Amino acid sequence: MPIETRYVLVASMDVDPEYEELFNAVYDEHAEYLSSVPGVRSITRMKGEPFSLIIASEVKEQPAPSPIYTAIYEINSPAVLNSVEWAKAVEEGRWATEVRPHTRNRQHAVYEVRRTVDGI
Repeated sequence: MPIETRYVLVASMDVDPEYEELFNAVYDEHAEYLSSVPGVRSITRMKGEPFSLIIASEVKEQPAPSPIYTAIYEINSPAVLNSVEWAKAVEEGRWATEVRPHTRNRQHAVYEVRRTVDGI
């Protein structure tokens, strides 16, 4: 499915293994709060995994990425991330107190979408 916004926020992190089940349950709740923020159009959660690919006729084995968990937030503008609504939503629910302390290697980046090619 093509990206339909001009900007995306990519949030990636690792989680302590003993909190992985809680992380996944609570991130779904967390995403519901954030998806209600004006200017947030969609949220896609992913977990990296190892893979192989062929480049220049050679099979390259790749480990799972680190950080292993990533969420892509389709947003109308980077200003969404500085809104009062975002600030409130990011602290709601169990995420801030029960999960965030057990995450590490957290990375956030905003990208301007230049082009989307949709395969058939």
